[in-house]
Amino acid sequence: MSAVLVRLLRRREAALGLLYFAALVGAAVFARLIFATDPLEQDLGNTLDPPSWEHWFGTDELGRDLMVRTIYGARTSLLTAAGAVLIAASVGVPVGLVAGFFGGWRDTILMRAVDVLLALPGILFAMALIAVLGRSQMAALVAVGITGIPGFARITRAQVLSLRRRDFVLAVEALGGSASYNLFRTVLPNAWSPILVQMVILASVAILLEAALSFLGVGIPPPTPSWGDMLRTGKGFLHEAPYYAVLPGVVLTCTILALDTLGRALAAVLEAGEPADGPVGGEGP
Repeated sequence: MSAVLVRLLRRREAALGLLYFAALVGAAVFARLIFATDPLEQDLGNTLDPPSWEHWFGTDELGRDLMVRTIYGARTSLLTAAGAVLIAASVGVPVGLVAGFFGGWRDTILMRAVDVLLALPGILFAMALIAVLGRSQMAALVAVGITGIPGFARITRAQVLSLRRRDFVLAVEALGGSASYNLFRTVLPNAWSPILVQMVILASVAILLEAALSFLGVGIPPPTPSWGDMLRTGKGFLHEAPYYAVLPGVVLTCTILALDTLGRALAAVLEAGEPADGPVGGEGP
């Protein structure tokens, strides 16, 4: 892993993306230490103030500091993305492993279920699920996570199918290794590269989908800071306070761009660094 990180940092665009993302995560995690202002604190005497040294992003219609709310909105988006990736990977990866390794009726049933999920438009499915569960961060997290399951399942299955008849997998079977041992100790460690890339890609998709849900008014309810909700409210003040929607939108765009750049660079690094033959690790059953 350290060698992968070193090769990743040698790419200028990946290093810049990683630096930006690390700074954003650090600001979101330590927001209470960095900013003395509460994101919900109102100052009705200073509404829609333009950017200044006191309020770098200006203030909103209730006098709340937009930069503080943007950073706290990053916390909301990052938590949603992390939870969505965890849900999607914890369900999609085992589904793909079982479908690809055992094949037959298991593969047919599991992948048809995945196809059903894949056929549903992600944002419409998320909106329907939120309508059932109610508006909350947990509902948004679960909705976004479920929409990411098909991607993990299909990528994992494809990797398992390519590894299933490799010599080192057959050797473990010949030595008496159980199916579960072979699956989780031999196949999975050699299939992790595209799964890791998919985690980064889904994180960017999850942030964008969460912002879209909030922009449509069905995401995380106010007054919790959310980039999508700030864009939705800010579009009503585009003429008198264009910074209201533009600056949080720039942060959202840079975050998606940074994650997308990291995902592409990570895929290139892992593909270039994959061994031509032989498994990852050398333990026997």
